[in-house]
Amino acid sequence: MAEEKRPLNFIEQIIEEDLQNTHKREELKFRFPPEPNGYLHIGHASSICLNFGLGEKYNAPVNLRFDDTNPIKEEQEFVDAIKEDVLWLGFKWEKECYASDYFQQLYDWAVEMIKNGDAYVDSQTSEEIAMQKGTPTEPGKESPYRKRSVEENLDLFEKMKNGETPERGHVLRAKINMESPNMLMRDPVMYRCLHKSHHRTKDNWKIYPMYDWAHGESDFIESISHSFCTLEFLPHRELYNWFVEKVSKEGELKPKQREFARRNLSHTVVSKRKLMQLVEKGVVNSWDDPRMPTISGLRRRGYTPNAIRKFADSIGVGKRENMIDVAHLEFCAREDLNKTAPRVMGVLDPVKLVITNYEEGKEEWLEAENNPEDESAGSREIPFSRELYIEKEDFKESANRKFFRLTLGKEVRLKNAYIIKGEEVVKDSEGNITEIHCTYDPKSKSGSGTEESMRKVKGTLHWVSAKHALETEIRLYDRLFSVENPDGDKEKDYMEFVNPESLEVITGYVEPSLKSAGVQDKFQFQRIGYFCVDKESKEGQPIFNRTVTLRDSWAKKK
Repeated sequence: MAEEKRPLNFIEQIIEEDLQNTHKREELKFRFPPEPNGYLHIGHASSICLNFGLGEKYNAPVNLRFDDTNPIKEEQEFVDAIKEDVLWLGFKWEKECYASDYFQQLYDWAVEMIKNGDAYVDSQTSEEIAMQKGTPTEPGKESPYRKRSVEENLDLFEKMKNGETPERGHVLRAKINMESPNMLMRDPVMYRCLHKSHHRTKDNWKIYPMYDWAHGESDFIESISHSFCTLEFLPHRELYNWFVEKVSKEGELKPKQREFARRNLSHTVVSKRKLMQLVEKGVVNSWDDPRMPTISGLRRRGYTPNAIRKFADSIGVGKRENMIDVAHLEFCAREDLNKTAPRVMGVLDPVKLVITNYEEGKEEWLEAENNPEDESAGSREIPFSRELYIEKEDFKESANRKFFRLTLGKEVRLKNAYIIKGEEVVKDSEGNITEIHCTYDPKSKSGSGTEESMRKVKGTLHWVSAKHALETEIRLYDRLFSVENPDGDKEKDYMEFVNPESLEVITGYVEPSLKSAGVQDKFQFQRIGYFCVDKESKEGQPIFNRTVTLRDSWAKKK
């Protein structure tokens, strides 16, 4: 049966219309243009999937371009992290580009604009410029320096470039229209003086282009056909087109900017500034802390590239912003991990179970399926002995009929093993249960083919052999914020909504096969959730991060 085709989204409709009217298919070219001033987050993942996905759909090249025009905030660390994230998601770029590659060309074009009367050097302070720009309902006023001669502008601009002008001394502004209803067209700043070392160009430049000047021109230089960005750049489109018109010639392919809405994710923030504050204030340990919505944080937590791509595809692109429940992202993780993650047994909150009629010193190795969803996954052997660990919550001394786990006088099955019956408990001086004693049916071994092995009981428990279990650190991660929209209350700081229970570190016990697990290996701890081996693990001592629970535990809280 042929796969059902989904309807085109509005971005694809734009491209299809352009292919009918203005563009040849071989002219299609896209780009993903992050600024290297932080780590990419789940919102960027949607943009990555959009642009690289269009490249795959139309068999068109996609550039990875770093918009590195602000040396104050940008670092090589962020460049490297961004490249790793894009590759991890499964995409390859045609060319690795940098806005800084074009600094000389941008400068040369700016000189031409001065010569043509389209730009001038302004010596006002930034506060004065802001004041004379007016308001959305009031026109701006022309700068007193707007009528400087071409010669004076060229001389001042060269001095700015050579570092002879102090920082904040002058700016270069485009000469457009101070009465434009679009305030971005009221003589926008093109260059500012910054005597800062750049992560690539070092100290070669003392002036740096503004984003609006560099972005569209970089698209034009790279022959990008369609420049897709988020909705806040819609007012910038007029300026984008104006700048491109100034440097292009008739008949040349000009990039086309179009905008799509952000998809906000519940129970988190995706502002780079706020994410940086979480790191700097020690709320989280790093940019790749598994509680962070960064791609590197999600990767470390155990999310798969396929899960994130599925998430991005399922929420699509739209023209209006909306809030996506993080439960949907978690669902995508569960759906993918269910197909791929091996099943293992681990106990997070142990109590000892003693099978009194099982021979002391005896042990057996029982066969267990690695993944019932994947026939090719095979099986493994797990050790079984007289003393086991089970979860404390899986036992009650007395329980009602709706409790289908272990209780005194009732039977349950141990996963892949035997049927047992609760007999008695051992308690300490404070009344806490330290051991549960039970008996087992030797003929009820799973998969043995006996009539007793096929006997049905209502409960099945996971367990680990106490003698063979691997003691390990387990990090239980949860949502970083306790409310859906931490930015939603304008009277409170988003930090007030940090979830104090977003991380619980415990000691648990897992089956011995996990001793050889490597970093980023993923597992389903049966009846508990999905876990991933953390990068801080040592050989033979894995640390496990909880990716997601088996079911949405937050749904019950609502």
